Amino acid sequence: GRGKRSLALNIKRPPGAAALKRLCSAADVLIEPFRHGVMEKLGLGPEVLLKENPRLIYARLSGYGQTGKYAKSAGHDINFLALSGVLSKLGRKDENPCAPINLLADFAGGGVMCALGIVVALYERTKSGKGQVIDASMVKGVAYLSSFLWKSQNLGLWNRPRGENLLDSGAPFYETYKTSDGKFMAVGAIEPQFYSQLIKGLGLDPDKLPSQLSFSDWPKMKKKFASIFAQKTQAEWCSIFDGTDACVTPVLSFDDVASHQHNKERRSFIKNDQEEISPRPAPLLSRTPSVSSFKRDPFIGEHTEEILLEYGFNKQEIAKLYSDKVIEFSKPKANL
Repeated sequence: GRGKRSLALNIKRPPGAAALKRLCSAADVLIEPFRHGVMEKLGLGPEVLLKENPRLIYARLSGYGQTGKYAKSAGHDINFLALSGVLSKLGRKDENPCAPINLLADFAGGGVMCALGIVVALYERTKSGKGQVIDASMVKGVAYLSSFLWKSQNLGLWNRPRGENLLDSGAPFYETYKTSDGKFMAVGAIEPQFYSQLIKGLGLDPDKLPSQLSFSDWPKMKKKFASIFAQKTQAEWCSIFDGTDACVTPVLSFDDVASHQHNKERRSFIKNDQEEISPRPAPLLSRTPSVSSFKRDPFIGEHTEEILLEYGFNKQEIAKLYSDKVIEFSKPKANL
């Protein structure tokens, strides 16, 4: 909610649905996060709202999409990831598939792809003057994000069982290793010239090692690398590999990431007025960079009155909606 305002509106009540319809008549974009059919039942489907405002971008962000067997079913990131096929590729050898928290389907396949769809629709509207409906399915979104996996199947990158391939923890040069102080280093030395610098930093003789791409030697090499990384602290390994092209970096915790020199120089993290640290918005635009908000996230309903007034509701209408429990106010108190 950083940098946003909050309006609390009960659209299950007819006056609330009418209020949302009125808001959408002057809006550019509506992001709708429900399962298929919910908005239609409330009389707020795209056919209704686009008739009121033909320029509206109606973005439907859902797990399974607006059609198909699961369109009206509940689900979470792990389910969408599973149905996309991507989850089958995630996890270590001889272990169950493992979902990477809820970042891939929810936020990447869902949020980011929906945002991209909105940008595309807004750009198209500059030519046609018309809005349209966006069907942003997390299953389809994360499947599309995995296009590289599909397109690279014939390159030999994924022809071994899960956890035995180049980028899924099978390779010793694409792995994380524990240091003597209980922290970790991330290694991504894929190209031969980067791999040679990794070997040099580890103090190994390349002439006494098997070929980098000798699959049968990968398990043995992983054990060798692990034993070496365990002999020094994370800071010591950083002093060895920083400034090289060995593709070796520290695995930073949330406690450490904002204070890392690179992130400090890039101003990649910000602290709000509540002393809470979070990432600065990205990407960075040269001519119109974003202006980060340092205020706390809004309380739910904090700006209800303010927003309704901006959209042409008078104070009597707002008072009626409040007395009918259609809208909510939060701190600070509304002045009606």
